[in-house]
Amino acid sequence: MSTLFLVLVSLFLFSILAIFLKFATADGDFTLLSKRHAKREEIEDKVVWITGASRGIGEVLAKQLASLGAKLIISARNEAELERVKTQLIGKHAPDGVKILPLDLTSGEDSLRIAVQKAESFFPGAGVDYLIHNAAYERPKTTALDVTEESLKATFNVNVLGTLSLTRLLAPSMLRRGNGHFVVMSSAAGKTPAPGQAVYSASKYALNGYFHTLRSELCQKGIKVTVVCPGPIETSNGSGASTSGQKASGKRVSSERCAELTIIAATHGLKEVWISDQPVLAVMYLVQYMPTIGYWFMDKIGGNRVEAAAQKGNTYSWRLIFGKKKAA
Repeated sequence: MSTLFLVLVSLFLFSILAIFLKFATADGDFTLLSKRHAKREEIEDKVVWITGASRGIGEVLAKQLASLGAKLIISARNEAELERVKTQLIGKHAPDGVKILPLDLTSGEDSLRIAVQKAESFFPGAGVDYLIHNAAYERPKTTALDVTEESLKATFNVNVLGTLSLTRLLAPSMLRRGNGHFVVMSSAAGKTPAPGQAVYSASKYALNGYFHTLRSELCQKGIKVTVVCPGPIETSNGSGASTSGQKASGKRVSSERCAELTIIAATHGLKEVWISDQPVLAVMYLVQYMPTIGYWFMDKIGGNRVEAAAQKGNTYSWRLIFGKKKAA
C-alpha cells in the first residue's frame, strides 16, 4: 500500500512539474497551443482582407495566408510598400489572387464605405470572408498623465474609431451571405494594466469590449470573431531590420510565430487567444484568474516599468518587481 502511495505521489509531482515546465516555455495560452496546426480548408480560396499589411505582423500574415491558398486584399496607407509586399506574394500565389487596396482608417466613413465596396467586388462571386484588423497606432511609452491630446486622438482614431467603422460597414454584407469572420489583433495591453502605455492600453480594452459584444450579438447569424492578444513581438520592416526598438532587451515572440498562431486561432474558431513569452503570459493569467494578485503585481512594477521605458531598458523583465531597471 505504501509503495502504491509513493508511486501515485511521484506521478502527481511529476505531472505538476511537467505542467510547470510546459507553462514556463509556452508562447501562447494552453487552449491555443492545443491546436497544433491551421485548418487549410478554412482558408483555401477564401477572401482575406488584411489591414496594416505593409510591414510587420500584417506582412507576415499575408505571406503565410498566401501559402495556404487564400485570396488576399492587402491594405495600408503606404501604397508603395503594398506593391513591395504584393511582388513577394506573387511567388506564392497567382497574381490575380492578390489585390492592393490603399486605406487610411482616419479618412472618414465615406472613404471607408468606398473601400468596403471595392473589397467586396475584387473577386467575382466572392465577398470578404475574413477581415483581419491588424492596423494600429502606438506612440513611445509615456505616463498616463503625460499623454497629449494629439496622441490621444491619433491613437483612438486608428485603433478604435476607424476599426469599428470599417467593421460596421462590412458586417452587413457578411450578414447577407450568412458568414464572415473578424480577426482582431488586440494586445496583452488590452487584458492587463500596461504602465507607460495607458492610452494604447485603453484603445485595446475598447476593441476587446466591442468585438466580444459584437460576436455575442451576431454569432447565431454566422459571424465569428477571434480576438488575438499578443504580448511583446519582434517585428521587422521591409528590409528585415527590427522595429521593436528593444531587440536586445528581452525575449520576444517572432512575428512569424505570432502570425502562425493567429491563423491557427482563426481557423479553429477560437474566441480569444493570448500570444506571448514569459513573464507577460503569466501576468495575463494572474490578472484574468486571480485579479487581486495580478493587479497587486502590476502596481508594484508600474513605476519601475515607466522608468525602464524612459531609459530604453527592458520593460518586460521579472526584475522590475525588485527595483528599478537600469538602462540596457
